[in-house]
Amino acid sequence: MENEEFSFDTELLYKGDKVKGCDIVPEAAPIFLTSAFNIFGDLDDVNSTYESKGYTYIRTRNPNRHMLADKITYLENGEDSAIFSSGMGAIQTVLFTFLKSGDHIIAGDTLYGESIELIEIMSEYGIEYTFVDFSDADAVKKAVKPNTKVIYGETASNPCVALADIEALAKIAHENGALLIVDNTFVTAYAVKCLDLGADIVINSLTKFINGHSDALLGSATGSKELIDKVLTRQSIFGTTGGTFNTWLVQRSMQTLGLRMRQQMKNADKLARALEKNPHVLKVNYPTVENYPQKELAKRLFKDGMCGAMLSFEMPSDRAKINDFMKRLKICHYAPTLGGVRTTMSHPATSSHRDLPDDMKASLGITEGLLRISVGIEDADDLIADFTQALKAFD
Repeated sequence: MENEEFSFDTELLYKGDKVKGCDIVPEAAPIFLTSAFNIFGDLDDVNSTYESKGYTYIRTRNPNRHMLADKITYLENGEDSAIFSSGMGAIQTVLFTFLKSGDHIIAGDTLYGESIELIEIMSEYGIEYTFVDFSDADAVKKAVKPNTKVIYGETASNPCVALADIEALAKIAHENGALLIVDNTFVTAYAVKCLDLGADIVINSLTKFINGHSDALLGSATGSKELIDKVLTRQSIFGTTGGTFNTWLVQRSMQTLGLRMRQQMKNADKLARALEKNPHVLKVNYPTVENYPQKELAKRLFKDGMCGAMLSFEMPSDRAKINDFMKRLKICHYAPTLGGVRTTMSHPATSSHRDLPDDMKASLGITEGLLRISVGIEDADDLIADFTQALKAFD
């Protein structure tokens, strides 16, 4: 379906519904539960299939991955995508594709905890790294070395929602012959299209908002065909390709992405503003609240004030009262993930960032009283009422 008269949401609904080699287009995408594909005929047919990159072995190429890749590529406004077994599988494969021993990577100091651990592990393979505050473009520029090959960050940091100026970072990377690789999981391309702002590759944990139903583990990387071809070659060797059933689940879920994300982002905005007014809340991290420090950047990054569905807020660091608060909640519940249709919370100090040294957690604003909220599609007034009554634990 190609028609510029149709909206982005409508086009997205119909992307990825065609399978190479199939004459029929079923209303629901088929699922190919096979480890290999028969090549009928003789050795000439076999050779032709390999040369044309046809379907042979499921780790190499898979119709379900191709269908989902078409959808993700359209969503990101890229040229091609690779589908991975997880978000971390995507990050690992992409970084090891473009970095080798002796190279240097500049990374955001507020990255997802396991992304930080991965980069530290990469030093064991001779790859140098420098962690920098990505909200300060000048600091990133000063960290560049002659051997810097990759600048890697997140559009919005986990858990304090600090924004990266993608356009400024892209300029720094490209002026120094490096690639800008951005993890956009927190906000998704529905809110910010990083490739349009100059990023070379954008990564997503599809497990989160893009799937949205908390039932599949998957990741993606999108960029130019030249770069993704290199990633696909390494991906097949590393064995980080996405599984068929999870791929099918995410493709199914993407049909409601627009509906879900609009509701979740509106809810996040309303909840953040309500929490900011609560006397028991010390601080709210979300771009639309009054005291958010990067308001001008947020206006440039986000369209129509839709700033993603992730927020965090800080309460007094009183473990007993925090526990009481959590027990009082009736809708929001604890979950070690994010991006589902139901509102969930996590406690970064004891979950995603638990292994970081205390001084590093303090520098990142991760206190005992900080909670990260992934806002769902519930009625916003119900969410606000639930948090309001639970915060009475601090009376």
